[in-house]
Parts: sequence; C-alpha cells; structure tokens
Amino acid sequence: MTERRGAALIMLLLILSVMAVGLLAAVPLWQTQMQREKEAELIFRGRQIVEAVRVYAARYPGQYPESLEELYEKRCLRRLYADPMTPGGEWNLLLLPGDAGTGTGGSAQRVLLVPEKRLSAVQAPRLIGVVSSSTKTSFKIFNRASSYDRWLFYYGQDPEQQTQVIRVGGDGEDR
Repeated sequence: MTERRGAALIMLLLILSVMAVGLLAAVPLWQTQMQREKEAELIFRGRQIVEAVRVYAARYPGQYPESLEELYEKRCLRRLYADPMTPGGEWNLLLLPGDAGTGTGGSAQRVLLVPEKRLSAVQAPRLIGVVSSSTKTSFKIFNRASSYDRWLFYYGQDPEQQTQVIRVGGDGEDR
C-alpha cells in the first residue's frame, strides 16, 4: 500500500514539474503579447489626441489648446487618455515653440517636449501632441523609431521629415 502512495506522489511531482516548465515557457510569450497590445494602444491613443488637436484647431482657427484637459473640456477629446507605457500614465507633451507660426495644417519641424507635470511652468503653451515618457525599447518600429519616447504624435507631423525636439530645461536633440 505504501508503494502505491509513493508512486502516486512521484507521479504528482512529475506532473507538477512538467506544468511548471510549461508555465515558465508561456510567461515570456504572454509578456510579449501584453507589450504588443500596449504598443497598439499607444498608437491609438496618440492618434486620438492628434485628431483632437486637429478638431480644436478647426474650431478655433489660429489657436491651440493649452492642455489635454482643455481638449477634453472643449469636447474635442472623448476622454483623457493615459500613457499606456508608463505606470503613472503621464505623457510628455509636445508644444509649438514660441517662434513657430500659428497656421493650421503646417508641418512642425521643431517641437518643445515638456513633461505633463511641468506644463504649468510654460507660459502660454500651445499643445500639438504627445509622446510617451517611457524609454523602453519597442518591439515595433514606428516612424523609424524603436523606443516609445521617440514615437511622436503631433498635429502637422510629416513622418518623412526629421523633427527637432527641444526639451524644456535641457538640450535639444534631433529625432
């Protein structure tokens, strides 16, 4: 009788070991799938914000919103989307520099990058888009960029032209 119990225990341990190995193999696949879904969500949310800025510019010619909240309050954006790539959900905002023209539909070749929490330090901000604050490397290449903090979403963007990103409080860099 004890031989049967011992054999059953060994069989149970063997089954549990096989299941554990199977789960260890599945976890990286699951993590990859989750990151790919977040990437798709980032693209969707970024494009929704760009479309909201376009609608705002059409409603108020020559003007740009000062914040994402203004886009929401003026009913240009259905909801305030969080950055899906960061735990806190805060975006880096893309603003028109002070010397840029205010025409609609023009291609912005220089943009200011401001963390969402530092927007209040900018005088008369002109919001044109967002970029993730995550520096993580992406699976997908989007507009020739392979990290989320280089996936720019802004009104007037020409993916064929390089954009000069000027970090508020830091040095500029080309993207």
